[in-house]
Amino acid sequence: MTRIDETHDPRASSWVEGADTHPQFPVQNLPLGIFSPGEGSRPRGGMAIGDQILDLGMVASLLDGLAAEAARIADAPSLNALFADGNAHADALRGGVFALLTDADRADAVRPALSAAAAATLHLPFVVGDYTDFYSGIHHAENVGRLFRPDNPLLPNYKYVPIGYHGRASSIRPSGGTFARPHGQRKAPDADAPVFGPTRRLDYELEMAIWIGKGNSLGQPVPIGQADAHIAGLSILNDWSARDLQAWESQPLGPFLAKSFYSTVSPWLVTSAALQPFRIAQPARPEGDPAPLPYLFDAQDQAQGAYAVTMEVHLLTAAMRGAGEAPFRLSRGPMTAMYWTAAQLVAHHSVNGCNLNPGDLLGTGTLSGAERESLGSLLELTKGGKTGIALPNGERRTFLLDGDEIIITAMAQAKGYRSIGFGECRARIAG
Repeated sequence: MTRIDETHDPRASSWVEGADTHPQFPVQNLPLGIFSPGEGSRPRGGMAIGDQILDLGMVASLLDGLAAEAARIADAPSLNALFADGNAHADALRGGVFALLTDADRADAVRPALSAAAAATLHLPFVVGDYTDFYSGIHHAENVGRLFRPDNPLLPNYKYVPIGYHGRASSIRPSGGTFARPHGQRKAPDADAPVFGPTRRLDYELEMAIWIGKGNSLGQPVPIGQADAHIAGLSILNDWSARDLQAWESQPLGPFLAKSFYSTVSPWLVTSAALQPFRIAQPARPEGDPAPLPYLFDAQDQAQGAYAVTMEVHLLTAAMRGAGEAPFRLSRGPMTAMYWTAAQLVAHHSVNGCNLNPGDLLGTGTLSGAERESLGSLLELTKGGKTGIALPNGERRTFLLDGDEIIITAMAQAKGYRSIGFGECRARIAG
């Protein structure tokens, strides 16, 4: 599974100014995305390098073979076609662009294809046909279950089957947006009937997005040993949630309006190739937990199926923004909070014959760690709204208010390799 090559060399240096010291996008990363370089310009494929974006269509003639073909395919308003046949095109493109950006003799030829990221509009990397949100964060599942079922926080099926539900693809938006507070039915515990109105318990959920590259045919499941080859890469996901709407509507079929109003993803796809140095063993299951059923078990996936990725959530309130204050960190935790690997999620999703398509998005579910400082939602941090969070400026929060902005970042780190980032996943509640 792990394929390390010259593109991961921590000693590699780029001639692009500032790239070597950029905290997220050095030449060892080269994430893919869709951008418009100026107002009114068409969306097209690009790679982030430092604080600039490389227009892939403009460098196609400087590349050879499969890399050149991939650059031409990427000159489009989505990455769906680039990954339709698997990761080979994207891997070749990564290698070819890496060579261009580390060869100072090619700088004059490549430089016209670079433009400032700050001046660009970033779009979703894929056209999302389907969105499935899983529930793979076991600490989150236990914490939420404990709020409603103190004596039985995990339902009997949790450790046997990856739990998921079909989400709403149409309301997924790239980082940087603003959305209206959702309305719906909510019912107080002591009320006889529900009322209609805006949510009073608006929350975020710290997740990662798993992007499907190559799909599978209807009726042809993806074996667990091949599932990794169907993953194009990862982004950050915020599955915004209206907790009061969710509590009332979720029985018996699960959330609907409480989730479908808005979801935010970071616009840069950190490819599976870039993440190779950060593949680590899936944490061992506690003694007494059942072993995965055979269709969910692969020894290599257990050895290298997890990711050494750390995520952070920050809150910026309207008052903090107005005063020029820095965002406040709410939590910081590891992606290893997943009870199931990404490959297990793909294998399970398709085991009944369901066909996955390029650009499908799989959410990991909220990834809370075992400690309070790593909890991935306000629902957990405030114990269901019972304890508020004190902010440095004197404000308090149990749930989010209008004007609040949530900013999620993530970094992949491993000894002996250059750390790489995922950019930002941020959005603001209107008001």
